[in-house]
Amino acid sequence: MVMLHESDVLTKEVLEWRGLHLFHYNGSSCSQKVRIFLNLKRIPWTSHHVNLAKSEHVTDWYMGINPRGLVPALVHDGKVIIESNDILEYLEVSFPEPVLIPADRKEEMHRLLREEDELHLDIRALSMRFVVPSFLVKKPESSILKYEALGSGKVNGKADPNRVRETEFWRDMIRNNGISDERACMAFERFRRALEQYENRLEGQHFLLGDSLTLLDIAWYIYVKRLNEATYPLHRLHPRLGMWFDALDARDDFRSEVHMPSGLGFLTGLLHVVQRICGTDLVTVVGEN
Repeated sequence: MVMLHESDVLTKEVLEWRGLHLFHYNGSSCSQKVRIFLNLKRIPWTSHHVNLAKSEHVTDWYMGINPRGLVPALVHDGKVIIESNDILEYLEVSFPEPVLIPADRKEEMHRLLREEDELHLDIRALSMRFVVPSFLVKKPESSILKYEALGSGKVNGKADPNRVRETEFWRDMIRNNGISDERACMAFERFRRALEQYENRLEGQHFLLGDSLTLLDIAWYIYVKRLNEATYPLHRLHPRLGMWFDALDARDDFRSEVHMPSGLGFLTGLLHVVQRICGTDLVTVVGEN
């Protein structure tokens, strides 16, 4: 679990905060996952919205809290936990009712969440190729250098290799003037393989881990929602998952946290039209016509 040492945190004031505080962004998939979890648990929490579109995550103050400069980040009675799945596993222990990680499936859940987390840069790549126009999200080298200069650069008292992974992603976008076809195809195939496993799991059961809703359903609902926005052919490739997703997406406590702003929805729709005309849409790029 990525619970920061006090020496990792440069914005020392948060170490004195009491209660549950969540730093999040409305459009962040990982933030959406944590908000749904908190709502299902009915846990009272204080919201700290960090506007990624305005680069509020790349400031002395915020990177002094989370040296990775990502959202979400949780502060609970002075403890700082980063990485969404670590936050959720921590919250399950701290607030055990209702149960969202069955006691007899904890090790399996931990493994499956690690596998889900390994796809994080893939969902980002597909989002930045097929959901958000690249001119809105590409970062100039000056912004990357600023990111590298801020925060302690340490997690658990050690230099954090994840920061290198972050900067390499953005520099790769500069080199390729966005997300390349090769990168998009790789991300698509990784998701297709992962989703096929869950398609098989849903034979004879209602949820991904059995007949009860768990954290695993929340995590994959968020990814599938974003994949749908990228025009991934979910219902054609994985019909059981399509029905599972539709059932969750009909719930207000899920759908309310993933609503796309009308302005972004318009831009995404326009992007899809242009990509279809140019033959650069997802199904064409990955050969799924």
